Amino acid sequence: MTATPATSAASEQSYSPPERDRRTPLRDVLGLVSLPLLAVLVVPGAFAGGGTRRWFGGRADGQRAEAQAAKDAAANAFYELDTAQRDLRISIETISAVDDTPAARRAVSDFEALGRRIDEVSNRYIQAIDAYDLERDDLEAAVAARARGEISGAKDELVRVKGELDRFADSLGPLLGKAETQLARLAPAVERARQALLAASNALDAVRATPIGADDLAARLAALAPELTKLNQGAGQHGVQATLERAGRVQREAEAVRVEAERLPEKAAEIDHRLVSLRTRAQALTTRAGQVDPVLSELRRRFSAACWQDLQQVPRQAAENVRQAEQKLKEAQGARDAQRWADATSLLSTVRALLNGTDEAVSAAGDRLARLNAVQKDPQAETERTRFAIRDAQRLAMSGRNSPDPRHARPLDDAVARLERAVGSLEGRHPDYWHFLTETEAVRQSVARVVGQIREERGTGRP
Repeated sequence: MTATPATSAASEQSYSPPERDRRTPLRDVLGLVSLPLLAVLVVPGAFAGGGTRRWFGGRADGQRAEAQAAKDAAANAFYELDTAQRDLRISIETISAVDDTPAARRAVSDFEALGRRIDEVSNRYIQAIDAYDLERDDLEAAVAARARGEISGAKDELVRVKGELDRFADSLGPLLGKAETQLARLAPAVERARQALLAASNALDAVRATPIGADDLAARLAALAPELTKLNQGAGQHGVQATLERAGRVQREAEAVRVEAERLPEKAAEIDHRLVSLRTRAQALTTRAGQVDPVLSELRRRFSAACWQDLQQVPRQAAENVRQAEQKLKEAQGARDAQRWADATSLLSTVRALLNGTDEAVSAAGDRLARLNAVQKDPQAETERTRFAIRDAQRLAMSGRNSPDPRHARPLDDAVARLERAVGSLEGRHPDYWHFLTETEAVRQSVARVVGQIREERGTGRP
């Protein structure tokens, strides 16, 4: 018996031997009775008076009956083994179609080895059946006994191999369950991909009915056509795992096209709004940039060079940034008109970055003058603000302690000294107020780091 695909239910109910069995004249594989060509054997003493046939009986008939029973049992074992092998082949084909892991490949190899073992015991069974004609009238008791022994031995081998096959089938449970799960996912996954493609096509048709062309989305959707063809060809041609992956990819890409198509009208309106808004902002910055020169003039007149030297390039840089922004706005308008939405969005982001930088630079000049005016009028306010931060940190460092931790005390002492030096720098005919402001701000930042360290250590229970 060779490992063959499962037959129809009808063929399993009315069993026929494998193909090579039918090529061998086996009259009695399943216990079928074939009539001899010669109905009457001419044997001396075969007939008694009146033509009555003399039948063999006694011990020979008993051995013949036992041999026939062994033959029937062997035929049943042969049929059960063949049926189990056919059923298991379906399971193996299911696993190999889905799973390419080492465990799955090992299962296929083990099944092939079992198939060879099944062939061996099946050939022995067929040879044992073929070797004896249990319907012969002159069958001797010794021959019948020998037939019973060989057929029973073949049957026992069939039963043992059937047990091996059953145990192997039980061991395939996890692999088969995984494979069946993937097969169960296959049809829904393919259907979801088809529905996603249909939804994307409908969304694209709707947006293209407006003045928006969406040619790039149409090209992306068209690129999915070969993938749909492969999905329609099925897992039998491309494999279950590859088909599942392809279905998921097609679904994701089609849904992305649908979402973008549905958002296109909103995106077009958003780009139009940003174009108008950024043009207005560029014009406003042009006006504000023109006000930087008077601010710089006042800074130069009232404060030392250190307070304003870093702002000297602001007017020129602001004018250049605004010029570049206006050029990018023209390019963005062209991209929007050509419905190159990604390009338009990218160009508008560049314009926004240019204007943000210009806004900060122009604002910095005015903010500098305001802060310098404040500190020139009342430097003590900035000093007290910084001293308060230091004292607050010192109280926290001493909380619950008789003496501060050197890790905290040292940076706080440094902060006190740094503040005193900053205050001292204001003495003289032309004090550097900007240096004073930057120093006090740096002192507050260093104090804040110490406070954060103390709170973190106490929060974790460290001393």
